[in-house]
Amino acid sequence: MQPNLDNILAYITELETKIAFQDQTIEDLNQALIDQQFTLDKLQNQFRHLAEKLKSMQPSNIASQAEETLPPHY
Repeated sequence: MQPNLDNILAYITELETKIAFQDQTIEDLNQALIDQQFTLDKLQNQFRHLAEKLKSMQPSNIASQAEETLPPHY
């Protein structure tokens, strides 16, 4: 083969290799994004559940710190 054709074929092979690695990287990043979205959805559900639980709790009979009277030595 001619030297110029050999260079072109080597360049095409290099590009094909880079594309293959980029395809794998894109797949890996896509899977990471799917996993993160699943985790985010799970955390949002837990947060929503905790918020609903807090809203439904009965008020405590314990006075808040602002409502407490100071001890006599103050």
